[in-house]
Amino acid sequence: MTYGDRRAERVKLDTRHPVNLMGVDGTWRRSCILLDVSQSGARLEVDGTLDVLKAQEFFLVLSSRGLAFRRCELVRVDGSEIGVRFIEERKRKGRAVIPK
Repeated sequence: MTYGDRRAERVKLDTRHPVNLMGVDGTWRRSCILLDVSQSGARLEVDGTLDVLKAQEFFLVLSSRGLAFRRCELVRVDGSEIGVRFIEERKRKGRAVIPK
């Protein structure tokens, strides 16, 4: 199942999976429900106002202790539902230079 220009197939979840969104700087947090997920992104139902999402970039916290998370960017807003794209760490070419 693909939608628009999605590159990865989404898995729709049959049960409600509570997760959180958190600001990159840690100053805000929003409860939400994970509706579907793929390797490249997710669709979420957000509790409360969406004004904090103006930052465009935040963390999707998947565990209650915060040990499982993905860095995201906002792709779309549709009422209380949002679409996010997971941001992958850029792989650096070459070898690291260690200062002496």
